[in-house]
Amino acid sequence: KDVLPYLAVDSIHFCTFGNSKPFRIRVRNILNDNYTNFYIKKADASRIYGLELEDILTQNRVNFLLYKDTLIEEHILGIPGDVFIKKHLEQCTNHEKNQIAKEFVKFNERCMVGLLGDMRSYNYVIIPTHDFDQVVYRIRPIDFDQQCYEGNLKIYLPQYFKENTKMVELVKERLKPSSIEQYRKEVRSVITKRVLSSNTRFNELMASLKKDEIADPKSVEELKTALLKLTYNTQFKKCQTMGEILETGINVMTKNYQRKL
Repeated sequence: KDVLPYLAVDSIHFCTFGNSKPFRIRVRNILNDNYTNFYIKKADASRIYGLELEDILTQNRVNFLLYKDTLIEEHILGIPGDVFIKKHLEQCTNHEKNQIAKEFVKFNERCMVGLLGDMRSYNYVIIPTHDFDQVVYRIRPIDFDQQCYEGNLKIYLPQYFKENTKMVELVKERLKPSSIEQYRKEVRSVITKRVLSSNTRFNELMASLKKDEIADPKSVEELKTALLKLTYNTQFKKCQTMGEILETGINVMTKNYQRKL
């Protein structure tokens, strides 16, 4: 409340892209000239579930407000993936390219496990962090409207989008199959630990997601059939909603992790 007199709306931009047609509002602190961007969007169930799951399953904190059918999202800092691939990737050192390849493998796996779809290069950001004598890179999503929505399994794997071709080539060039598998296991281990440590919150979210019809029955049937073929796990046969598919996949992963312990 004490800060409000020092905040001013600098500009409001209408974004024509995307299905939510968001407004981007820049709020400036007149005391130090720092500013923050916020996005005002039409709320939809997939996007809300996506934001919540990102907060639970990953280290990425997501701040947002929901009021009726209006969603306010805090801007996520980083270089848009398409811009990074076009303007910065080639200038990276060999060590940095190795690290980016590793991060893309992990990002690909997180999307698959969490059923976050449509991660084309413009829907995620690359975050460089300077640490002593090196730059550490991370990848995180910025658009969550395709959470548990599509029936096509490939939609949940960023590697299949042509916009990510250079990232896929980087992985093939820099990483051995054994390393790729190791990074995938690391991601599953981290997600499992986060689910177990946020068990109550995760279960409450799943209870809501399982009852909510955020995708049509054909998409549910298509996705559970694809996952059955991929994993040979017959538990997917019983799933009737996208929430049940997601919960089944994560529960199987969690049980496998606990069994190894």
